[in-house]
Amino acid sequence: MDTLSYKTVSANKETAEKKWIVVDAEGQTVGRLASKVAKLIRGKHKANFTPHADCGDNVIVLNAEKVSFSGTKLVNKEYVRYTGYPGGQRMTSAQLMLEKKPERLIEKAVKGMLPKNTLGRQLFRNLKVYKGTEHNQEAQKPEVLNLDTFK
Repeated sequence: MDTLSYKTVSANKETAEKKWIVVDAEGQTVGRLASKVAKLIRGKHKANFTPHADCGDNVIVLNAEKVSFSGTKLVNKEYVRYTGYPGGQRMTSAQLMLEKKPERLIEKAVKGMLPKNTLGRQLFRNLKVYKGTEHNQEAQKPEVLNLDTFK
């Protein structure tokens, strides 16, 4: 019996087959969109997934301003940040963030679903979020992915 044929192949940065994927966020719920995008960035949909390596795809999210929230989250959900000064805790509602910086809304949701370590920070760089339908990554020839069919 050939024992080499049963060897487990572990993907690394050099052997990972990274693609560029375009996702349309129009009409998608923020949390469900973020979990699917995080799965794409992490590479969990691939057969050669390796937990300690960047083997996921680069994802471009379009129409960030057209996402939806379920229930009363649009009004009641608050994002908290801290300036670093005493009494510097600032709160922003999801509705205000969606009006001013919808890109940051999706970025925060996806970043919260990635690992909280150096790998997670490296994976977060593989996400590009844009308001509207135009993006700067035409040279990479990204493929369009329908999230409704992606599990």
